[in-house]
Amino acid sequence: QVKLVESGGGLVQPGGSLRLSCTAPGSIFRLYTMGWYRQAPGQQRELVADIRNGGEANYADFARGRFTISRDNAENTAYLQMNNLKPEDTAVYYCNAYYGDLISGETNYWGQGTQVTVSS
Repeated sequence: QVKLVESGGGLVQPGGSLRLSCTAPGSIFRLYTMGWYRQAPGQQRELVADIRNGGEANYADFARGRFTISRDNAENTAYLQMNNLKPEDTAVYYCNAYYGDLISGETNYWGQGTQVTVSS
């Protein structure tokens, strides 16, 4: 059973910052695209940002310019730095590890989720 360990959620005021962390087993981390998704109450889970093992990053429109995804290959950890947080960023944030190719198909692993609440 592959386990992704998340940390860093919490309560922050509007305009504040949080950094989320996600640690994966090394055998997974070096090959997989690491991403962050979020799910607000009554909403579908949506992509926030992801980063390939080569470092190429992709952002949702709402995240671009405020959030930064990064990965530390020595620590097998992916990060999501979130700045200028807004109340609408309130959600459970999930770490994801994704791998896909034409031979083996697609594999996804998920973290347990961490709550981010933006409120004054």
